[in-house]
Formats: sequence, structure tokens, C-alpha cells
Amino acid sequence: MAASIYLRRRCVNLLALLLSGCATALGLAFLAWILWVTLKNGLGAIGPRLFTKITAYGDQGGLANAIVGSLIMDAMALAICAPIGVLAGTYLAEYAHRSKLGATIRFLNDILLSAPSIVLGLFVYVIVVLPMSNLSGGAYSFSGVAGAVALALIGLPVIVRTTDEMLQLVPTTLREAALSLGIPQWKMTVQVLMRAAASGIVTGVLLALARLAGETAPLLFTAFGNNFMALHPLDKMASLPVAIYQYTNDPNPSLHAIAWAGALLIALFVLLLSLATRLLFSRNKVHHD
Repeated sequence: MAASIYLRRRCVNLLALLLSGCATALGLAFLAWILWVTLKNGLGAIGPRLFTKITAYGDQGGLANAIVGSLIMDAMALAICAPIGVLAGTYLAEYAHRSKLGATIRFLNDILLSAPSIVLGLFVYVIVVLPMSNLSGGAYSFSGVAGAVALALIGLPVIVRTTDEMLQLVPTTLREAALSLGIPQWKMTVQVLMRAAASGIVTGVLLALARLAGETAPLLFTAFGNNFMALHPLDKMASLPVAIYQYTNDPNPSLHAIAWAGALLIALFVLLLSLATRLLFSRNKVHHD
């Protein structure tokens, strides 16, 4: 009886390992395929022209304005959502951990986390673009600020969730030791807990930035795009995802090559951010161990 149970458990374990291994191999195969196709089609268009020319020159141009626009909007979005997200996550972890209000906020944050990005783009279009167009006399006021607000709404729930979870992973004994020394709770949170969870919080911010880098749909309704270099946040602003979307819809094969190059730049950017988050997470894990 015991031998048959043991044999059955080993068979189930081997079957589960086999299925898990096949699923992992399938996912890695698709990832390698995507990276290979992107590298093969985009590497040929990588060159100085891509970083020095703007999209207004068509197949003789580059993506300089789109790269700069993406960097500006991502930086503004991060400046908006990172402080708010870290503060909200800290509040949930330290002050509303078991309250009904905290549970409600977490539930709403999870809804925002899974909301389609195009819905958030339409929301920002209604609350930012249309009011600004009314103030400007009827012309649609697409701008980099509107794009940054839309991106901030996408990155905010990621940072809130990560900060909340990272602070909850800090051992309770560390809190008790700090409070036993007479340290106020706010000082304990800032100087002890935030330092202990700093790597995890930074990881959440980088993960949010990686997600923002590839968003296209919300920028179509907010920043709209610009074939020329735009540095003022209230002007229409180009971005890499929107430029890729526009070039792929063009019948010119030369523009398709530039679009593949832009996709390769985004893939490399996200890959470097992912490696950075893994290194930070590994440091954080070793530090706690």
C-alpha cells in the first residue's frame, strides 16, 4: 500500500516537472524567437542617423525626436507616480495594514493595475486634453504633459503594489527593536524600514519604467506625436512606441526597417532595466539572508 502511494506520488511529481519544463521551454522559445526577429530586422537600421535625424525626413530620417520625447515623458511620468506610489505603498504597509480602508485601497489598486492602458488614455484625454483645448480656443491640446499623466496612471499601481509588498517583507523584529529604543513610528518607517526595503522599492520603480517604455495606446490620445523635435512639455510630443506604430502602417519598406530599429531599442532598454531589477533584487535577498 505504502509502495503504491509512493510510486503514484513520484509519477505525479515527474509529470508535473515535465509539464512545467515544457511550459518554460515553450515560453523561452517564443521569447528567443521574438528577440531574434527584432534583432535581425532592426540591427541593420541601427546607426548614427537613427539618433541624429528626426522623423520628419521620412526614410532618410531617424528617431531622434521620438527617443527624446519618450525620455522626457517617461521622466515626467516617473516624477509623478514614483513619490505618490512609494508614499501610498508605505501607508498601506505600515498604517493601514489590516484596516478595511487598506483592503479597499488595495482592491482599487489591483483594478487599476489590470485596467487596459487605452482606457486610461481615454480618461486622461477627457480630464486633461479636452479642458486644455477649451482653454486654448477649441484646438485639441495634445501635449507631453497629458502623455506623462497617462503613463503615470499606468505606473502608479505597480509602484504601490511593490512598495507595499517589500515593506511587509521587512521582519517584524526590526520594527519592534526600533520602537523599543523610543524611535517615533514615522522616523522608524523612513530611516529603518525604507532603508531595509530600498532595493525592492527601486525594483518596483524600474519595473514601472519598463512598462511605461512600451506603451502606445494612451499616447495616441494624449501626446499624439510630432514629426519634429519638441522639448516643451505643452507641445505635441513624439515617442518611440507611436513612431513605431506609424511607421509599421506605412507601405515604405525603409520606414519598416526604422520601426524595427525602434522596437529593438525599446527591447534593449527593457532588457537592461530587467537585468538591473534582477541585480537589485538579488542584492536585497542576500542582504536579508
